[in-house]
Amino acid sequence: MSHPQDLNPGRIFSLASGYWQPCALHAAVKLKIFTVLADTTLTSQDVAQKVNASPRGVEMLLNALVALELLENSDKGFRNTLLSRTFLDSSSPKYTGHIVMHHHHMVDGWARLDESVVSGEPLEDTWDHGEEQEREAFLMGMYNLSMAIAPQLSKEIDLTGRKHLLDLGGGPGTHAVHFCMATPGLKATIFDRHTTRPFAEKTAQKFGMQDRIDFASGDFNHDPIPGTYDVTWLSHILHSNAPEECQRLINKTASVMEPGGLMMIHDFLLNDTMDGPQFPALFSLNMLLNNRGRSYSEKEVGKMMEQAGLNEIRRLPFQAPNDSGVLVGTL
Repeated sequence: MSHPQDLNPGRIFSLASGYWQPCALHAAVKLKIFTVLADTTLTSQDVAQKVNASPRGVEMLLNALVALELLENSDKGFRNTLLSRTFLDSSSPKYTGHIVMHHHHMVDGWARLDESVVSGEPLEDTWDHGEEQEREAFLMGMYNLSMAIAPQLSKEIDLTGRKHLLDLGGGPGTHAVHFCMATPGLKATIFDRHTTRPFAEKTAQKFGMQDRIDFASGDFNHDPIPGTYDVTWLSHILHSNAPEECQRLINKTASVMEPGGLMMIHDFLLNDTMDGPQFPALFSLNMLLNNRGRSYSEKEVGKMMEQAGLNEIRRLPFQAPNDSGVLVGTL
């Protein structure tokens, strides 16, 4: 237990300047620093020339990235670490730069968080899903996140005997692809806005699943869901909606499920006191800035599922690095 005489403002200072680290990462990804370095060693002058930037500015950024343990340096120059080479070089199959850029596009909104706290409403001019670069960063960022979870999760959830999966708001369809890969005979339908179709089709083709995955265009908040399904997947859907909208979505999804169908809801889940874990609690503020949604507790989501007629509701032991979890229930 800390005593008053031991207190110092160090942690406050660290929190106040904490945004410096992600901003350095955002700049490096935006300038393609890690991609330029790839598996070579380059001087700061070489990197500056390749990214068409100031040698002085690039040298400072490279040194900061070394301090962040994202680069290494030697007498010969700078090189990627194994971590940055694997996840931040765009030529890597495990590239996660899209989600980094998605967070970059949200910085201006977070700097105005106090305005949303005062009004209780989202900002009107935060990042725009309609801008091509930002939409791609968002959708492919969701692909990055899903690829960190879907391969393992699809092996942990046994869908043997299930025939048709609905991936509601599935975007690039990463989870649908991996559920189909893990379950012989399963086909999937991704239901999302028409602007996401090219990304979903590209993902299905990449994994050779285009014959087992189709796409239906629509707005799940307003348009009817086509077809009937014996398993449904709602991944990171609820947090973008207000409580009454979440209930309608779960009811709507249940209405297109066959008796005995399995509903799976994946999201950032708060504890029942709503004050942790840290990531879901902070993510609620992100939703405050952007829409009427928030993070929900396991208890809240379970009650919504019950009201939609689902039973045998339980949380799977799966735990993602960002504190997302999965609730399942049977109709």
